[in-house]
Amino acid sequence: MLKNFLMRKMLQSQTKNLPKEQQDQVMMMLEKDPDLFMKIAQEVQEEMKKGKDQMAAAMAVMPKYQDKLKELMGPK
Repeated sequence: MLKNFLMRKMLQSQTKNLPKEQQDQVMMMLEKDPDLFMKIAQEVQEEMKKGKDQMAAAMAVMPKYQDKLKELMGPK
């Protein structure tokens, strides 16, 4: 439960520049599959340790999870 709270706070800070509707969609996706977001965050951190900046690391990791993320964005 604490893990989900911390992940939620981190995502809120990362999505603060997005429109409210998109922020809500990201939070809904997090609630549907928090373990997926933890896995993505860990892999992004690993890429950053290899010397990539946060954006490059995310771009390296996200295609791997594209289908799962699309599935989470689908009907509620």
